[in-house]
Amino acid sequence: MNLFRVRGIQLAVHFSFFLLLAVNAFDGWADGGWPGLWWNSALLLSFFGCVVLHELGHCFTAMHYGITVPRILLLPIGGMAEFDGIPREPRRELLITIAGPGVNFVLAGLLWLVLPAELSPAVETSAADVPTLLETAGLLMQWNVAMGLFNLLPAVPMDGGRILRALLATRLSYLRATFWAVTTGKILCVAGAAIALFYQPLLAALFTFIFVVGEMEYRAARRRELEDAHFRAVLARLHAASVATPTEEPPLLVG
Repeated sequence: MNLFRVRGIQLAVHFSFFLLLAVNAFDGWADGGWPGLWWNSALLLSFFGCVVLHELGHCFTAMHYGITVPRILLLPIGGMAEFDGIPREPRRELLITIAGPGVNFVLAGLLWLVLPAELSPAVETSAADVPTLLETAGLLMQWNVAMGLFNLLPAVPMDGGRILRALLATRLSYLRATFWAVTTGKILCVAGAAIALFYQPLLAALFTFIFVVGEMEYRAARRRELEDAHFRAVLARLHAASVATPTEEPPLLVG
C-alpha cells in the first residue's frame, strides 16, 4: 500500500504490517482497554516513524551522490530502502550506510536532552498501565539506541555488514569484500538464530531472513562481476579487431 512521497521517494507498507498493527492493538486493548489500545498503536507507529527516519538517512545521503531511490518499504521486521544501485566506492558506501544508524543515535540524543533528569532511562510500566508522554519518550530513546546498535551487526544486508564490506573493499576487490562480509554475517546469523530459538522465535526468523538475503546479495555481486568481465572481454576483442594491422598493402595511386 502506497502512502505518500518524500522528495520523490515512495513510502509503501507491506500488507503484513497491518497484521502486526492489529495484533499489537488487540494486546493493548486486552491489557488496558481502549486507552491501552490507542497507546499501543501510538507506540508502534512512533517506533516505525523512527524506522522511516533511519531509512531516509540512507536515502538522502544516497541521493546526494546521484543515486535514485524509488521506494521505502515498511515490513513488520523493519524498513527496506530500494536503491537503483549501490556504489562500489568504499567511501560512498560507508557514508550512505552510517547515515541510518547515525539518525537513530541523534534522535536518542535529542530525546535524552528533553527528558528530565529524575526519569530513569530504564522505563518500566506494567502491562495494565498506560505510559505517560515522558515514559513514552524514554521508550523511544531506548528503542533508537537499540535500533542503531542492532543495525551495526556485521552481517550483510545489515548496516554493519555493509560497513565491513566498505572497509574490506579498501584492500580487497569488491567481490572478495562482499564474500567475506557475507560469510561473517552467516556465522553470526547461525549463532544468533540458535540462541534466539530458546528466547524469541521471531528474532530467530529475523536472523534466518538476514542469512538468506546476504547470500542473495553475494550471488548478485558475483553475477554482476561476471557480466562486467564478459563486457570488458567483448570490448577488448572489438578494439583489437579495429586496430588490427592490415594483411595486404594498400593500393598505390599513380598520377
